[in-house]
Amino acid sequence: MECTINWMPDSGMGFVAETGSGHFLTMDGAPDGGGRDLAPRPMETVLAGTGGCTAYDVVLILKRGRHDVRGCRVKLEAERAGQDPKVFTRIHMQFTVSGRALPAAAVERAIALSHERYCSASIMLGKTAEITTGFEIVEV
Repeated sequence: MECTINWMPDSGMGFVAETGSGHFLTMDGAPDGGGRDLAPRPMETVLAGTGGCTAYDVVLILKRGRHDVRGCRVKLEAERAGQDPKVFTRIHMQFTVSGRALPAAAVERAIALSHERYCSASIMLGKTAEITTGFEIVEV
């Protein structure tokens, strides 16, 4: 896996990442750090990537279990250390999984498998942050 980050000097503190798969992601800093607030902060993209990683796992695990999953939303709330390096110290992930006749045990198991075995991002962040999860199931 690879990624190339390019600073856009005319933007202040804006950066464009080109991923190994050929996609682009923009990031920017806060105005008090020289940015123009035109894109997510780099650490927000880390958090978003973690949410995407675990949501992907949960949906895939449920589909492989032949469950009728129709939607998956993850809201992440995080706290960071007060001093540099400002690592994540706490992350809560609240899942809303929708589908038909989804057993709570299957959703709980999918979330646990993601966080214990498959989601590289959350396992990595778990080295510095306490990660907690919760979920609700919505029948559709």
